[in-house]
Amino acid sequence: MFEAVEGMLAEHAALEQRLGAPETHADARLAKQLNQRYAALSSVIGAYRELQRLDEDLEAARELAAEDPGFAEEAESLTARRHDAEERLRRLLVPRDPADDKDAILEVKSGEGGEESALFAGDLLRMYTRYAEGRGWKVEILDAAESDLGGYKSVTVAVKAKGTPEPGEAPYALLKFEGGVHRVQRVPVTESQGRVHTSAAGVLVMPEAEQVDVQIDENDLRIDVFRSSGPGGQSVNTTDSAVRITHVPTGIVVSCQNEKSQLQNREQAMRILRARLLAAAQEKADAEAGEARRSQVRTVDRSERIRTYNYPENRISDHRTGYKAYNLDQVLDGDLQPVLDSCVEADLAARLDALEQ
Repeated sequence: MFEAVEGMLAEHAALEQRLGAPETHADARLAKQLNQRYAALSSVIGAYRELQRLDEDLEAARELAAEDPGFAEEAESLTARRHDAEERLRRLLVPRDPADDKDAILEVKSGEGGEESALFAGDLLRMYTRYAEGRGWKVEILDAAESDLGGYKSVTVAVKAKGTPEPGEAPYALLKFEGGVHRVQRVPVTESQGRVHTSAAGVLVMPEAEQVDVQIDENDLRIDVFRSSGPGGQSVNTTDSAVRITHVPTGIVVSCQNEKSQLQNREQAMRILRARLLAAAQEKADAEAGEARRSQVRTVDRSERIRTYNYPENRISDHRTGYKAYNLDQVLDGDLQPVLDSCVEADLAARLDALEQ
């Protein structure tokens, strides 16, 4: 596996030269792509050089230990550190999802449970927003349909990182594991008898697509405009500013009414449409690639419940990885990383198993 690093060294050096050229930065999109690849290669090469250094130190310690037993303990310590460095490099060399460097678009929709489900969708949005803020990411609401009690029937947000994140640290690389049905068990605010109810909300996570990622023919689009409305159907705009875009070849429909102008809503709808088309293309490619190359965590049926939020026990359970903790209040306040780490580890284990088969 480590032989692949030799080719990466040459690519890394070539990228360094290109990034140093002023003309590269005249194209912001190209510069971003090159920076992302450079960061990914830098992590691999840094781990590879660390492994080489430890190999040299370990060889020297073993030679000295033959003459001075005092160096035996140092050799043992270096052996353990070398094992850790080798495992880190091995993980970095596992083929990653090509979309892992991208920002993310999240859609949260209420499901079974009526108004209580809409309130829970709002809780999920706050959880993701606080988690994103903790990582220094920006959250932008693209479209939202609120419920009567202040929840969300549906809400779509873009989550964007600042600068060039380290490999595996971009919004989509982490938040992609949130896609699926989230179940909540608690006493709804509408429940007068104090009984615990179960309801659910759905989350869809897509990589945000650049225009170069997805080519859309304007002739394939049907664009309708309509009047924006608020909770309960109350009109919030006296002009036809809301936009509905239908991509005729795929049947994908996107609507946006959050902005005040028709042009802004159209731009937001196109961002969501590009993300959905890219996600559909990825799913098709995954299916064609075969089971062995797919992540066991990512490919669970979206109709399945992936997680349960139990308020009476302050418990959160991820049904894919077996993760369970009794700090639900902290998770809902944005402390989501341990839950995501369990998904990342399970996904990595699946990819490593696929390589070894």
